Amino acid sequence: MPTLSKDTLLCISLAGRPSNLGTRFHNFLYDELGLDFVYKAFTTTDLEGAVRGVRALGIRGCSVSMPFKSAIIPFVDIVEDSAAAIEAVNTVVNDDGVLTAANTDVEAVTELLDRERVPRDLRVAVRGSGSMAAAVTAAFRRAGFEAVTIVARDAAAGRTLADRTGYRWVAEPEPADLLVNVTPLGMAGRDADALAFDESLVRAARMLFDVVALPVETPLVRLARSAGLPVLTGAEVHALQAALQFERYTGIRLTRDQIDRASAFSRA
Repeated sequence: MPTLSKDTLLCISLAGRPSNLGTRFHNFLYDELGLDFVYKAFTTTDLEGAVRGVRALGIRGCSVSMPFKSAIIPFVDIVEDSAAAIEAVNTVVNDDGVLTAANTDVEAVTELLDRERVPRDLRVAVRGSGSMAAAVTAAFRRAGFEAVTIVARDAAAGRTLADRTGYRWVAEPEPADLLVNVTPLGMAGRDADALAFDESLVRAARMLFDVVALPVETPLVRLARSAGLPVLTGAEVHALQAALQFERYTGIRLTRDQIDRASAFSRA
């Protein structure tokens, strides 16, 4: 790793509950590629002040997580379509004091659907209505999926997301070819053992996508694998969106091998 100096570029994350995933992912690659960068995770109770600090101190890039994804928008200069379409930001790049906001979650899910050649004629059920669900449904729309249903018990949030994307909203899960979980169900913590979809729906599906980042093998993923279904995971989304952030910060496009190794290191 290069010796830190006055010329070292800093990238950060802002999150309500910071994790080590992004920190380990980015610093692993800075070290491997010999880049004079360092990455550090932060939280804050003063978002506007934190963004002023990004601008004033020349911080090169900023990853943005809940609960700041929408709240940060008034404090940046340019909002790209990926973020404007869903009113949620996960990446800010600082070019000489000009802050540009984007959403690499949208870009990553779109890339993953393309890479895995997911058939566009599948009936899709997306469970969730938060900012990540908005990113996922925007990616499905970008990728050309037409038969998508948003599943959300919060009627107001579900209808808002459906109206924004032109998809259908329902309160309870129903049969679909591709089941997509974008809720905390199955995430490490109090919901670790929960299933976002009943076993009968999983076994009747053709494919499963669980966007939960930790753990990789959620109960839903294990159930889908036991049923012989192809599976897409949140670990893949996190790695791709982090790689897209890395490219924006450094100008370097990572190889698939570099992404996979950095992702494995971030979870070790």
